[in-house]
Amino acid sequence: MKQIIVFSLALSMSGLFSQNVSITVYNQNQALVKDVRSLELSKGISEVSFTDVASQIDPTSVHFKSLTATDKVQILEQNYEYDLVSGSKILSKYTDQDIRLVTEKGDLFQGMLLSASQEIVIQDDSGGIKILKHDQIQHFDLPRLPRGLITRPTLVWQVRNHGPEEQKTEISYLTRGMNWHAEYVALLNEGNSRLDLSGWVSIDNRSGATYENAKLKLVAGDVNVIRQRRLKSDERLQILGAAEGEDHQFEEKSFFEYHLYTLQRKSTLKDNQTKQISLFPPTATKTEKVYIYDGSRYGEKVRVHLEFKNSKADGLGIPLPKGVVRVYQADTDGALEFIGEDRIDHTPEDETVRLFIGNAFDIIGERIVKESRKISQRSRQESVEIVIKNHKKESVSITVVERFGTDWQITGASKKHQKKDAETAEFDVPVSAGGETMLTYTVLLNW
Repeated sequence: MKQIIVFSLALSMSGLFSQNVSITVYNQNQALVKDVRSLELSKGISEVSFTDVASQIDPTSVHFKSLTATDKVQILEQNYEYDLVSGSKILSKYTDQDIRLVTEKGDLFQGMLLSASQEIVIQDDSGGIKILKHDQIQHFDLPRLPRGLITRPTLVWQVRNHGPEEQKTEISYLTRGMNWHAEYVALLNEGNSRLDLSGWVSIDNRSGATYENAKLKLVAGDVNVIRQRRLKSDERLQILGAAEGEDHQFEEKSFFEYHLYTLQRKSTLKDNQTKQISLFPPTATKTEKVYIYDGSRYGEKVRVHLEFKNSKADGLGIPLPKGVVRVYQADTDGALEFIGEDRIDHTPEDETVRLFIGNAFDIIGERIVKESRKISQRSRQESVEIVIKNHKKESVSITVVERFGTDWQITGASKKHQKKDAETAEFDVPVSAGGETMLTYTVLLNW
C-alpha cells in the first residue's frame, strides 16, 4: 500500500530531521540550494513531500537522491505543487456547491454557487438567480477547506524504497530571487596617495524561503544562464537589513573560470532580507590621482580619477568582485566626507583599477578644430587646438585623450603623444598653478 510522508524544511534540526543546508549564490539573480537531511522512507512505494521550498524555484532543476542507498531508492515521479490558498481559489472550488454569504447590508443569501469570476452568481432552492458584486459582500460562510489546495509551495516525490527505512537524503535545486554584489568603502588620505579599502558583500534573498544556519558560497563571474518563462509569484515589498563583520571571514579560491568565496562559518539567510558580511578588512594600497580631459566626449569637463594596482606589492593582490566603490576623505576637522563613487567590474589580481570620482571644479578644457580639409576621396587632415586652464593653487598634469578611427597618423604636435590603442592617442600636458597650457596637433585620417 502506498504511504504518504510529509517532510517540512521548517522542522526541528534534531533527530531524524537534522538539517545541513548549503547555498551558492551567483551574480545572475540565481542560487543553488542543497539540503542534506535524514528521514524515514517506508518500504515499497511512498510519497515524500518537502514544504517551505523557495517560491521562485526552477522545478526543472530539482534533484532528489538518497546518500545512504542510492541504488535502493528509485524516483518514480516528481511534482512541484504551487496552487497556494487564496480567497478566489477557495471560492472557485465551491462552484456547483451550496454556500452562504452575508452582504454589507446584513442580508443573508444561501444557494448553489454558479460563478465566482466577475460577479457572484448563486441559485436558491426555488431556482431563482441572485447576482452580486464582490464589493457588496461582507463575508462568505464555507464549511471546510477544499481538497487540492496547499498553504506553501511543496515538492512531492513518489519513491520506491528497497533499502533501509532511515536514509540520509539530499535535495538540490536552482532558484531565482537571490543575488549578491560587492560594495567597497575607500578612505583617501590627505595627500591623495593612499587608499584604505575595505570590502563587503550584500546578499539579497527574495527567493520565498528562509535558510537557517546555511553554509554560504558566492560565485564571482559571468555565468551563462538561459532565461525561461517564470511562474508568477507574489511581490515582496519588505526588505530587512542586517550587517555582520569580522576579519577574514571568506576564503577565496579559483573555481572553473570564476572565483569562489566561501564563508568560514554558517549564516541564516531570511526571506526578504538583505544581509551584509565583511569580505576583507581595511587594507592600505598606493593610489594616484589622475586628471583626464576628453574634449570630444565631455566638453569642458576635466574628469578626476583615482588609480591603483590590485597587487600584493601595493597592498592588495586579491580578486575583487564587481561592485560599487564609495570614496571618503577626512576634512580639516577630522570628519569624513563623501567625495564620489564608481562601479568596478570583476578585477583579477595585478590589474589596474581606475575609479571615476567626479569632475574637477578648478580645471577646464577647450577643444577647437582649427582646420579640416579633404586630402583625397578617402582621407582628411585636421588641425586641433586644446587649451587647459588651471585655476588651482598647485600645478597639475592632465592626460588629454583624443579619439580617431582605426587608421590615423599624427603628423605634427606641440606635445609628445602615446598610442593607447588603435583608436586613441594620449598626451601628457603639465599646467602650472593659475596658468594655462595649449596643445596643438595635426592628424591625417584615412578610411
